[in-house]
Amino acid sequence: MTQIIRSLDEIGSGYDVLFCDLWGCLHNGRAPYPAAVAALQDFRRGGGRVVLMTNAPRPRKYVAEQLDRMGVPRDAWDEIVSSGDAAQDAMFAGAVGRRVWAIAQPKDEGFFADIPEEWQDAPPIQRVPLTEAEGIVCCGLFDDLTEAPEDYHTRLFLARERKLKLLCANPDVVVDLGEKRLYCAGALAELYEGLGGEVLYFGKPHAPIYDLARRRLGLDDAARILAVGDGIATDIAGAAGEGIDAIFVTGGLAATEFGTDVENPDPARLQEWLAMRMQAPRFAMGRLR
Repeated sequence: MTQIIRSLDEIGSGYDVLFCDLWGCLHNGRAPYPAAVAALQDFRRGGGRVVLMTNAPRPRKYVAEQLDRMGVPRDAWDEIVSSGDAAQDAMFAGAVGRRVWAIAQPKDEGFFADIPEEWQDAPPIQRVPLTEAEGIVCCGLFDDLTEAPEDYHTRLFLARERKLKLLCANPDVVVDLGEKRLYCAGALAELYEGLGGEVLYFGKPHAPIYDLARRRLGLDDAARILAVGDGIATDIAGAAGEGIDAIFVTGGLAATEFGTDVENPDPARLQEWLAMRMQAPRFAMGRLR
């Protein structure tokens, strides 16, 4: 049964490394949660290391710059590993061809333009119209403030007819920007799979992003890792697949499911909700603190 805890310091000494989600745990898309920042700083002061593990479809340097603008202090983390890092590597390796239809926004430009050192000599990736593409790279909707997945149904149906593979740079389906819920690349990937298309995933809950985090920190099998996240199908399912403990932050994406007090989830409602989704994270808390 999942144990509800009040704060990270109740259990933090039992772990060497945190794989901590960003959106919904450390910040709300606009500003950091002060208690979450303090919890990560305290964990690091106690000798632990913090990996900010995000399904953001951008290389880590852009994630770091965004966190700086948001006011997240650098002493709250040691490393950033993004879905964009893992997916970008696959794209430059040619996983969906070299002529791609890119579903992305201007903020995703670095995903295509910043070529990692190991791929500098590879043939270039060209962004072309759908009718000329060998594959699809999806970083998110063209306009996530106004569009929904169904707006892409016709184009994705045509892509399926051409048997194009879709590289999904962000497996998240939705995210909350302040009080507004936005669709992510994972929503388009789900639609494409529903149409019979083939999708390649690289962020949580899939193994490549965890492998990348372990390599960057030089972790061995003895490392005691704790995942923290609010996505039951990404953070929590991913931790379970990797065989690591997890804290489910109930006050994020699923906040309305566990009672009116975001900081204190109702135990009975929580256990029932988790059972319905066949997940049993070791711990849960309302907000990271």
